[in-house]
Amino acid sequence: MTVQGLAEAIDVNPKTVERWITQGKVPYRRHQYATATALKVDVTTLWDDSRTVESSADLSKAEIVAVYPHRHTVPPGLWREIYTRAQTRMDVLVYSGLFLSEDPLFHDLLKAKVEAGTEARILLGDPGCAAVRQRGVDEGHRIMDGKIRNALLHYRPLFASHPDIGFRLHDATLYNSIYRSDDEMLVNPHVYGIGAYLAPVFHLRRLPGGGLFDTYANSIEHTWENARQVTDRDITGA
Repeated sequence: MTVQGLAEAIDVNPKTVERWITQGKVPYRRHQYATATALKVDVTTLWDDSRTVESSADLSKAEIVAVYPHRHTVPPGLWREIYTRAQTRMDVLVYSGLFLSEDPLFHDLLKAKVEAGTEARILLGDPGCAAVRQRGVDEGHRIMDGKIRNALLHYRPLFASHPDIGFRLHDATLYNSIYRSDDEMLVNPHVYGIGAYLAPVFHLRRLPGGGLFDTYANSIEHTWENARQVTDRDITGA
């Protein structure tokens, strides 16, 4: 990023940015957080300030809206509620996310959002990959590939009717299922020995300089970049 680009991104004079670089001037706290957010790094990698460390930790805590002990205790409408608020992007990063694929209201929401210009990306596990097989073992069953194919069957009508909805398959080892809507997300950690529906869920909302939200959001981008397109064979297993 250029000096001019950063200055425009955080709404300061380019000469101010130059002084931070060439003269070692330390920005105001709000500009530190804004700069770290624009550069997608933790603020403490740019300025070594114990007060900044404490403030960054406090901001990360403030990004936690709510914590639910199990996925099944999340209010039933919250999944659709956060996606209803999406204006720019909505992402689903899971192995199967079968419960969401079975929801016809979520399908209607997906269609309405992409028709309004929102980017939608659904990332499911590659049914034949090692990570999917292992997750089935970790959860105490061996049917994760079948759950993914069922999810693909539910989504199949959208493939032709709404090709602008992005569907890809990944072979990543997931430590969380992530449901993102703009600057809001639900994170469902994966716990050895139990299904995701029994694991906790964190409701997060992004705050500039917080870092917690962006850590999970970045994992979506990395997984999307390395994922592949869905084929008919993935759905049928033939």
